[in-house]
This record gives sequence, C-alpha cells and structure tokens, in this order.
Amino acid sequence: MGAGGQGGDQGGRQGERQGGRGGGFTLEVAHDLICPWCYLGVRRLLVALSRRPDLACTLIWRPFLLNPDMPPTGMSRADYVLRKFGSEERGRRLFDSITEIGRSDGVAFCFERVRRTPNTLAAHRLVRFAARTGGATSLVEALFAAHFTEGRDIGDPGVLAAIGAEQGLEAVAVRRFLASDEELEAVQADNLRAHRLGINGVPCFVVAGRHAIAGAQEPDVLERLLDVAALEGAALEGREAEGG
Repeated sequence: MGAGGQGGDQGGRQGERQGGRGGGFTLEVAHDLICPWCYLGVRRLLVALSRRPDLACTLIWRPFLLNPDMPPTGMSRADYVLRKFGSEERGRRLFDSITEIGRSDGVAFCFERVRRTPNTLAAHRLVRFAARTGGATSLVEALFAAHFTEGRDIGDPGVLAAIGAEQGLEAVAVRRFLASDEELEAVQADNLRAHRLGINGVPCFVVAGRHAIAGAQEPDVLERLLDVAALEGAALEGREAEGG
C-alpha cells in the first residue's frame, strides 16, 4: 500500500472489481469504521466511481486503527469524547459541523445515538471476510451507517453478525469467523504497514500504488485522480503491446 507498492494482497482475494474492461488499476482505501471523515470520503469516492463506469479498477479496503489501544469491548462515548477533545462542548461543536457537511452528501450523522466507541478490529476482520465473496464495499457502507446513523455497537460480535446477515453473508459462517482469530494478523499487518508508509490520517486513497491523497476529498477531485491513473495505465499497456 502506498507510493512504494500495494501491500500484502496485491489485489487478490481482497480486491473488488469496479467498472469497465481491461487490466485497470488498484484503488486502496485506508480507513477506520469509526471515522466520520472516512464515511464522508467513502461516500464521495463511490459517487466519483459511479460517474466513471468506464474505468476499470480493483477496490481494496485497508484498515487503519485510529485507536489501537482501545479495550476489546470499547468504551463509553462520553469518556471517549472527553479524552479525545478535552470537553463535551468541543466535541459537540465538531459533531454539529460534521453533521451539517454530511447532509449535503446524503450522509445522516446521528451522533446523539452513539453510546459506545467500539474497538474496530473485529469489524475490519469482517470486511476482509466479506471481500472473499465480493461483498466488502456494501458491508463497509453498512457498518458506517450502523455506527453513525443507527448508533449500533459495531465492536459487538452479535451486532456484527446481524449486520453481516443483513448484507447477505451466511449467518453461521459469520459467527464462526468472528469467534476465531482469522484475519486478525492481516488487519494488524495492514495497519502497521500504513503507518510505516507515512499514512497518519484517514481516509487515504492510494491509486495504482503510486498516487496518494488524504482527506474526505470532493468527488471531482477523486475523479481527476482516477482519470490520471487510467491514462497512465493505458499508456503502459500501449508500451507493453509495442514491446511485445
């Protein structure tokens, strides 16, 4: 992942094909599922992709743990806000601002419903599980909505199993997966790799392993970046064809 390369999966079973034909390029999204800016950034990315159905890319969801030391069962939202922002009032002002921004993007933030800040390790593991059958993108959106709009605890295995089932995953298989340590090392390795590559904030979009842009960028900005990657890919394919 990042300007020096893609990371462990190289597309592989974790990648979900988007758009047109041809070899295309990889599009990696470093994110955390409790990050409101990630929710906005992902929504805007999907808008950009929907505008360019001709572009072929492989979408790969990369975990970035904003709170790596979070207790397994999470903590109360009130305690988290106090620790992170110093005061409830400061947190409320920020949440009000994000809520207003979200409205223009069709994202319904309901921070007042959130009672716990979860540990997101299990949720990221479940995204990798869903990617095996091409369901990671819809699950990521569902997890964001569950946390930010519905106030569900996405660190709770029972809640995660329910969300997985709602997204069409086989319920028994999901419960068995969540009860194991499967994909735990992969999530931790991706998180460590992101930090080693200099990613210190999310969302971060890494396109074709060469271009990276951080923040909840507007769809127009992301669309231009996708176009650059597509043009570079086409030029490379042309050179390879001439050489062959």
